[in-house]
Amino acid sequence: MSTATVMTAPPSNKAEIVDVPFAHRELVARLSPGGRYIDAQTDVDSPWVPFGDNAAIKHLAFDVRQNLFSNILWVKGPGVIGTHFHRGTITMVCLEGSVRYLEYDWVATPGGLILETPGESHTLVTDHPQGCKLFGWMQGPIDFYDENAVLVDTTDVWWFINHYETYCRENGIAINPKLYL
Repeated sequence: MSTATVMTAPPSNKAEIVDVPFAHRELVARLSPGGRYIDAQTDVDSPWVPFGDNAAIKHLAFDVRQNLFSNILWVKGPGVIGTHFHRGTITMVCLEGSVRYLEYDWVATPGGLILETPGESHTLVTDHPQGCKLFGWMQGPIDFYDENAVLVDTTDVWWFINHYETYCRENGIAINPKLYL
């Protein structure tokens, strides 16, 4: 009979680097973009880029291999981000304020997790006096529609890269290579 131990906590609380054996370390060093830190609190690593009249986006990561992108959406006061249809998975955390979708009966508040699945459409609304900030990891295209269900545009990792790079070029801001995975 086997007596396997089940971990209930990490095995060490000593703050030191442990040389973990890994047969492919050299490949990782050569091919991986590596871990990185992006300062989301300041504009040092990424500026706030306008997204309509009442919103802005702080771009945090672009992965063109998987059509993944990460950002913070800031709706600056009460407002709407129009109806959009997801063709990929979205994971967001409400950082500030509150937000809801017209299609659901819940309101997300700071610390709340929002999960969106492919094949669903949503209309994002914030009634909060200071709006909301949402941190998100998004995968795949997002189709935006007008009030008559007419497709206006499709956004994906390429759209978000263009959004970021165009703003940087127009404002004399260096494009940050740390944002590209």
